[in-house]
Amino acid sequence: MAQLGIGRIFQMANALRSQTRSIYHLTANHETIPERIQRYECLFCRRETDGWDIRQAMNDMAGMDMVPDPRIIISALYACRRINEYALAIRFLETIRLKCEACESLHKIYPYILQEIGPTLDELGIDTPEALNYDKPELFLPDSDDYIVDKQ
Repeated sequence: MAQLGIGRIFQMANALRSQTRSIYHLTANHETIPERIQRYECLFCRRETDGWDIRQAMNDMAGMDMVPDPRIIISALYACRRINEYALAIRFLETIRLKCEACESLHKIYPYILQEIGPTLDELGIDTPEALNYDKPELFLPDSDDYIVDKQ
């Protein structure tokens, strides 16, 4: 009889334990800007980094609220050349241009970035999106509603 009661107590304890939830508090990893630059430079400069890792890092940077440092951009361009991904390099440069537009400093930051990465672009044979006319719509047609004139 006592064993039956003890068994029932253990069953109830197990049922209660499975209903409780553990709450884990994560500590935010606050890295400084030089640490972030160093991390991405090391990631892009590793020989074993493949196309997936490079795309993942570029996607992470695109999601951040920052324009990448020119040193990161240069190492990313070398990584794109190493895996023979010209299109990825162009898309990365387009992303940087769009990020500069979003922070309304296209005419301040973007020329500085192009000035800093210009020798690397020449060395690797990579064109800027502006040289490829990617900064303008390809087949822009005026809206047909703009031609409607009121005749009253």
